[in-house]
Amino acid sequence: MHTKAMAVGGQKGIKWTATPKGPHRKSESITLGNMLKKLNLTDNTRESKKVIYSGMVEVDGIARTDPNYGAGLMDVVSIPKIKKSYRMVPEKNGIIFKEISDKEAGIKPCRIVGKRLLPKGKVQVTFHDGTTLLMDKKVNVNDTLVLEMPKRKVKEVLPYAPGSSAVVVHGRHRGKKGAIKEVIPGSAARKSLTTIDAFQTLTDYVFVIGKDKPVIEA
Repeated sequence: MHTKAMAVGGQKGIKWTATPKGPHRKSESITLGNMLKKLNLTDNTRESKKVIYSGMVEVDGIARTDPNYGAGLMDVVSIPKIKKSYRMVPEKNGIIFKEISDKEAGIKPCRIVGKRLLPKGKVQVTFHDGTTLLMDKKVNVNDTLVLEMPKRKVKEVLPYAPGSSAVVVHGRHRGKKGAIKEVIPGSAARKSLTTIDAFQTLTDYVFVIGKDKPVIEA
């Protein structure tokens, strides 16, 4: 599957680029094949495919063999053979891949965007990356769960509350980090707002990445 370049912005004329597959929005992810080339780990598409088909590239600890698999926000892309790991983090103009340590590569923060109560007191939460998890702990929408990958074991719950460290992942403040100062509840006429340091943005745009300090290098 391919997408015309005019759909992703940029160059003149009609060119083609791979369309990301996977749980993340296409506009907020990059294919593994393109990522390897942008990191200068391969010289062309043919080399990228060869590396990925061989199972050398992992996303959140799981080998992915589709060159068009899309890595998105907070995913960890690792190439164990060369001992390199990268996390997808937000910055002003979009999402970039930042090299991280092996220790950090074993965790992934996942923002809760929905939850529902199941029989026998179980709670199913839905994360920003489209995945779900069953759990017993009391959590709220907008909280972040730090998961140990690839087993997806809950290591820590980061509450969405004043004092927590956060990063903005959408909007004109995207990429900015700081401590949450205030959370203004939403209503039928207005969405919830969050104040971080000296600016305010939609609560939907904020991703908690730590309590008193970040648990990742965002």
